[in-house]
Amino acid sequence: LIVSLVVVMTNADAQTMPQEGQKAPDFSMQDQDGTTHSLATHKGKYVVLYFYPKDDTPGCTKEACGFRDDIGDIEAKGAVVLGVSTDDVESHKLFAEKFHLNFPLLADTDKSASTHYGVLGESGYAKRVTFLIDGEGTIVKVYPAVSPVGHSQELLADIEAAKSK
Repeated sequence: LIVSLVVVMTNADAQTMPQEGQKAPDFSMQDQDGTTHSLATHKGKYVVLYFYPKDDTPGCTKEACGFRDDIGDIEAKGAVVLGVSTDDVESHKLFAEKFHLNFPLLADTDKSASTHYGVLGESGYAKRVTFLIDGEGTIVKVYPAVSPVGHSQELLADIEAAKSK
């Protein structure tokens, strides 16, 4: 006896990525130092919320080091950088120390932020996607296919463009 089961997924079941012009989903996560961050924590500032798959892997390291190197310019534009992966606080702490990362890495261990932002991959890791959020919590730009090299420079230009609108 062979039984086949067909699962029909409705739009409500599928992860949907928030789009430009929509309110960004709120979150509450701890960084590598145990400090809790939410969108409200950074109200009034642009937030670069970048999701990445895994600490201390080649692409994720290149992307994080790019943000590290450009953090002064990003902060000078009134923005903060928040990295998010499903790794835990301890993993983030080791990653940040190893590469001298100078911005918060948020631990999405329950995968709720990755789910709400529609970036949770089938593997259980976050996909490499970035959201630029304005000081009122509205998504200004979505980067669905990020190249780890040069991404921080791209964001610097886009923060400047968004502020001049």
